[in-house]
Amino acid sequence: MAMERANLLNMAKLSIKGLIESALSFGRTLDSDYPPLQQFFVVMEHCLKHGLRVKKSFLGFNKSLWGPLELVEKLCPEAAEISASVRDLPGLKTPLGRARAWLRLALMQKRLADYLRLLITRKDLLSDFYEHSALMLEEEGAVIVGLLVGLNVIDANLCVKGEDLDSQVGVIDFSMYLKNDIDDYRSEESQIASILDQKNYVEELNRHSTVHGLQGRVDSLEKSNSKLIEELAIAKNNIIKLQEENQQLRGENSLILLKTQQHLEVTQGDVSVERDTYKQSRQGLDEMYNEARRQLKEECQLRQDVENELVVQVSMKQEMELAMKLLEKDIHEKQDTLIGLRHQLDEVKAINVEMYQKMQVQEAEKHRTSAEEGTRRFKLDFANKADSLQRQIEQREKQLQQLETDLKIEREWRQTLQNDLGRERDAVAQLSTEALQINGLKKEFHRLQDENIQLKSICEDQEQALEELGSKLSESKMKIEDIKEANKALQGGQVWLKDKEATHCKLCEKEFSISRRKHHCRNCGEIFCNSCSDNELPLPVSPKPVRVCDTCHALLLQRCSSNPT
Repeated sequence: MAMERANLLNMAKLSIKGLIESALSFGRTLDSDYPPLQQFFVVMEHCLKHGLRVKKSFLGFNKSLWGPLELVEKLCPEAAEISASVRDLPGLKTPLGRARAWLRLALMQKRLADYLRLLITRKDLLSDFYEHSALMLEEEGAVIVGLLVGLNVIDANLCVKGEDLDSQVGVIDFSMYLKNDIDDYRSEESQIASILDQKNYVEELNRHSTVHGLQGRVDSLEKSNSKLIEELAIAKNNIIKLQEENQQLRGENSLILLKTQQHLEVTQGDVSVERDTYKQSRQGLDEMYNEARRQLKEECQLRQDVENELVVQVSMKQEMELAMKLLEKDIHEKQDTLIGLRHQLDEVKAINVEMYQKMQVQEAEKHRTSAEEGTRRFKLDFANKADSLQRQIEQREKQLQQLETDLKIEREWRQTLQNDLGRERDAVAQLSTEALQINGLKKEFHRLQDENIQLKSICEDQEQALEELGSKLSESKMKIEDIKEANKALQGGQVWLKDKEATHCKLCEKEFSISRRKHHCRNCGEIFCNSCSDNELPLPVSPKPVRVCDTCHALLLQRCSSNPT
């Protein structure tokens, strides 16, 4: 991100400086078709897009510049007029088109630097739209805003209503800011043309001069001619080097393009597969999450009901325990009463036996009937009381057994509720684990999104580099063609065969390849392989030895042997 901010800052400096210099030299009001002005808007768009957060919508993921630019209306009431004008334009359908129109209107008002300065001072608002390391939140943004103050000297008259701002492609043209070598070649051609004009002028003067001056002028002409030949040989060597460099660049360009296409296809395939996998897993996880959430709600409701029932049962159990305690207390009291009655009965029996023994002698016959009647009545009363006490004891025992049975059922029910509660806790723990797994999958998805964005930025940079390299190669090719035409004119109509027209060596007729390269014969202009043109001889137009083919080599040697002068 730091490297991207530095590159964007340098491009902003170049575009603003070039726009101000060209506008001052132009001397008129700038319109929409002015190339430096168009490149300035493209660079500003890239600067404002740097680090922009991805917004999720119903149609997918997008980045919009219009969101942060709308904040200027709240920070500065004077910008409300621009925002209202942009919203009222009928031809704008996308947020990107509105943002481009806003930049153009702000530049025409000469308030672009002021509006952006107000925007970068509110980093708390910009943090909702940009990442932490974005250009608008760092020092580079303040530097660019300071550079924009210099644009207030420019007068611009831009027609925003008629332009198609939604579908414009924002690609930076680096050729406007790079130094080109075409001026050097043009200067070299102009020098050659001036030398030829001087030569023609000297020849014309020689026709009108005297015989004595003619000899001296011929000598000077020969010297200038020799210099011209040397310069021509140097130009030919430069042409040869440029051709070799051009061929090497073509090979490298083809390899880079092939590798980039392969890498791009592989990356697109991987991204599509990962996207499909993520969609399937996301759909399955959403269904699992909704089902788990529904089950969790049901389990929570069931747990609440069970807890309420448990509270009721606990209260009932407390009441039953209290009733048991009261019943046990009553039983103990009854048992104590029964024991007391039994003691009293034993004492009465002992008294009766004694009285009976005493009275048996004295009043055996007299009181026998009355004693028997009293004993019978006492036994009847005692039997009735004992029967009633026995019935009460049996009823209490039955109640005690019923309470013990209810207590046992209550214990079993409580154990069942505890088991259900343990299972519910296990289910809640499992749902928490699944929720943590879902959060991990979300983090993995965000990481894959970031990697996808980085790969897209890398592919865009490589495509831009390839486009620049293609433009450079086309310019180099045009320069070489111009130099070839100049050399053909200097050589007096010599035919210089083009590389595309030769696929086989003219002498051995072997096909050219990467290992068998093409070489021009500097005498006849035809193309041969290395083995058929591995000869060097000085030519009349070149005092230094140059490459010639075997046929021209033999012909030149024969010509030199027949004419030794």
